[in-house]
Amino acid sequence: MNKKIAIAGMGWLGLPFAQHLTTLGFVVKGSVTNREKATTLQKKGFNVFPMEISETGVTGEVQAFLKEIDILIVMIPPGLRRHTGADYVLKMSHFLTEVEKASVENVIFISSTGVYDDAQGRVSEKNLPKPTSRAGKQLLQVEQLFFYAPFLKTTVVRFGGLFGGSRQPARYLAGRENLNDSNAPVNLIHREDCIGILTNIIKQNAFGHIFNGVTPQHPSKKEYYTQKCKELNLIPPHFLAEDAEAVYKEVVSENLKGILGYRFTHSL
Repeated sequence: MNKKIAIAGMGWLGLPFAQHLTTLGFVVKGSVTNREKATTLQKKGFNVFPMEISETGVTGEVQAFLKEIDILIVMIPPGLRRHTGADYVLKMSHFLTEVEKASVENVIFISSTGVYDDAQGRVSEKNLPKPTSRAGKQLLQVEQLFFYAPFLKTTVVRFGGLFGGSRQPARYLAGRENLNDSNAPVNLIHREDCIGILTNIIKQNAFGHIFNGVTPQHPSKKEYYTQKCKELNLIPPHFLAEDAEAVYKEVVSENLKGILGYRFTHSL
């Protein structure tokens, strides 16, 4: 019998991931934040439920969404970069209460390499994150809420910067002047590798682990974005000269190879 999977957050990554799982024979349902989007996706054949998580609780068809599933995949972005003052920890605490009510046992929580601080330099899953930003601290707290919940077996996946499809970070930097961090290594991952990693976790029942999801190559920002802009016929960005002694975050994964045996399909 194929596993029943629920994806909380049918967005840029969640929707194509749901399509991929369906082709493999999994039973998939998803959630979105409003009823209009849910109706649109339902008309396209997706089993989608409206669900919104706020600091006051969870509204919508949350228990119908969580009912009788084998694996829950949490792809709910913190939204902390918008500086709204939102309490992501409080919001996800409410959701975790609903997850417990539904007797969910296995979770994949999608996190970010933002839990690591630049000052930590080169980091793998063996390094304890030491975030200094408010966003990083909140994200780490939510990771821990799920990872250490006694009623769950949770795997945390810390993805780097996402690209693929129409999303190419070089477009946002094209033509910009006097950019900092020219020597900083990029920590990126293609959407197809995100889907590949998550699919392998499900197939191998690899729960109770932490994975850094970052492409193994780490060219400098200046090198990578200059080249990408040229490939896209865009004006390359201009970077300021940097201190050669500056410390930058470089995220590597030992567990993807050691535990999953995963091989990346996209390189930088």
